[in-house]
Amino acid sequence: MKKILAAIIILICAGYFAGNYFVEFALKRGEDLTPPKACANIADPNLKAPPAPNFPVEAWTLESFDGLTLHAKKFSPAEETNRWAILIHGYGRDGTFAYDYAEEYLKRGWNVLIPDLRAAGESEGQFITMGAFESRDVFNWSEKIVAENPDAKIIIHGVSMGAATTLLTAAQEPKNLIAVVEDCGFTSAYEMFTSQLEKIFGLPEYPVMPCANIVCKIKTGVKISDAAPIEVIDKIKVPVLFIHGDADKLIPVEMMERLYDACATSKDKFIVEGAGHADAKRTNPAAYFDKVFKFLEDKL
Repeated sequence: MKKILAAIIILICAGYFAGNYFVEFALKRGEDLTPPKACANIADPNLKAPPAPNFPVEAWTLESFDGLTLHAKKFSPAEETNRWAILIHGYGRDGTFAYDYAEEYLKRGWNVLIPDLRAAGESEGQFITMGAFESRDVFNWSEKIVAENPDAKIIIHGVSMGAATTLLTAAQEPKNLIAVVEDCGFTSAYEMFTSQLEKIFGLPEYPVMPCANIVCKIKTGVKISDAAPIEVIDKIKVPVLFIHGDADKLIPVEMMERLYDACATSKDKFIVEGAGHADAKRTNPAAYFDKVFKFLEDKL
């Protein structure tokens, strides 16, 4: 009996060690406020943030539901408008990486709010939750916009993890939301990490992912599997534009097709030939923004 008990204890400890390694590697922000270590395996380290749009800018802050101070930049177009775009950056990035998207919205007369998600940029936080808590934060940013402008017509446009966050936010039915644009979002963070685990981290699915799910819950308050747009997408009531590159090796286009099929509201999709992960805009910017703004024009 003692040997069996000892073996169980060893397995539990080994499982916690494996799960903790993954959570610390993939989700924990660096002590010097750098992205998680796994970011170097996923995001292009040579990609630099574009310059800030040459439009008036204000610093906004928000206290999250769990007491974090979150930061955002609010850019204003040349003329006052009730149109608002919330732009959501991806994993291991911060709001500055949405500046080129913001430029296009601003030129077309939209207010733009670009949050630094929790544990990114100027915002506080130790752990990324792959959209689970980030979506609650974006919901609260939308409430701040409505408090500022009760007649606001809001869209949310997110890329990669930001796209998953966008869908999770939309399922919470924010006030004044009229449409969303999701660009290369995943069906679920658990599924995405599982499919890439050996390739990116050199680790097997078992016992790493089930253990990481438990450790993530212990350390952050949510499981990795809680970041699952596929489970809530049928609750979204506003129109959704799905964008994906057909050469995406991190989040395959098949995930987008499953999200699209499960979406019960008005929807459209745009697949960019030859585009890798989060690269649809850069591959064909003219076609990208033409599709986005044609999709939005009849929603206003």
